[in-house]
Amino acid sequence: MSSELLTALEIIEREKGISKDVVIEAIEAALISAYKRNFNQAQNVRVDFNLHNGSIRVFARKEVVSNVFDTRLEITVEEAQQHNPNFMVGDIIELEVTPKDFGRVAATTAKQVVTQRVREAERGVIYSEYIDRQEDMMTGTVQRIDSRAIYVNLGKIEAVLPVTEQIPTEKYRIHDRIKVFVTKVEKTSKGPQIFVSRTHPGLLKRLFETEVPEIYDGVVEIRSVAREAGDRSKISVYTSNPDLDPVGACVGQKGQRVQSIVNELKGEKIDIVRWSSDPVEFVANALSPSQVIRVLVNEEEKATTVVVPDHQLSLAIGKRGQNARLAARLTGWKIDIKSQSDADKIGIDYTSPAQELTVSNDDFDAYADDFNEE
Repeated sequence: MSSELLTALEIIEREKGISKDVVIEAIEAALISAYKRNFNQAQNVRVDFNLHNGSIRVFARKEVVSNVFDTRLEITVEEAQQHNPNFMVGDIIELEVTPKDFGRVAATTAKQVVTQRVREAERGVIYSEYIDRQEDMMTGTVQRIDSRAIYVNLGKIEAVLPVTEQIPTEKYRIHDRIKVFVTKVEKTSKGPQIFVSRTHPGLLKRLFETEVPEIYDGVVEIRSVAREAGDRSKISVYTSNPDLDPVGACVGQKGQRVQSIVNELKGEKIDIVRWSSDPVEFVANALSPSQVIRVLVNEEEKATTVVVPDHQLSLAIGKRGQNARLAARLTGWKIDIKSQSDADKIGIDYTSPAQELTVSNDDFDAYADDFNEE
């Protein structure tokens, strides 16, 4: 075996972080298999890889016995003592059986093992690097497009953007640079596989962290996100600093901060609302941009009835119920929206401050029954 292999192992250890000893152990194990396969040998053997001169020798390991039943695995005491008079029954003797042309087989096998180990190490490094990016945002380049997915080059690896994770209104072209959210990093037999998304709510959150320093620094918190990718999203924000407007910080001067995010998401509308621990206030804020007169809260069912001006009903509900649906997902509360006219029929008193109205489960159901009877 040439000393070139030793030099190569040292380079691999230095540049790839693969221990030379680990590779040598793998080479020795592979050489044992190669020896048995290529020379029709079934005996117990050991391969010795000399690190100093690069030579490889094969030794048959045999047990010293009184009576031999299998010459491939056993040797008599008399024969063993011809090599060393100290051998006794039960000892293991090693006899060199290196074939003359084993060097060629060894070189080919060693090359295969080294190549495989380098590939495995590189896959391990890539996996370790990208598993830390799971649930994070990355920028990549569209590499390939087919009917099932878009393949995005993230630098060292190609990520999969499935059709189900693509924004329906977006058109993708080869070489487009896009931001994606890493949803999953998997180890497979072919190496690490990364799945990304353009529709995940996490992408919206990461975009705000990038564009709004107050969020990145933790001064402003994003408490919840509700998203219908490509169309409309809502986020709730909070700060403990009484001198800071969290909504204004996210919008930015002349709307520049939020506009950058809207542009990245190809025109997706974004409502930014102030989070509150008070469900009445939070639900009212979440139904922005509509006005809210009254919020009726059922704590037991985690449900609300919201009264809005008659002319604001369609705005509060939104196109195909989108505004109400996003508000419900943002707050975690069921939301039933009533116009003032409907509230009058049910008998809801919406003249007192909204924050004061919290009802029992029985009263809440009674309101609903009255309305259904109408």
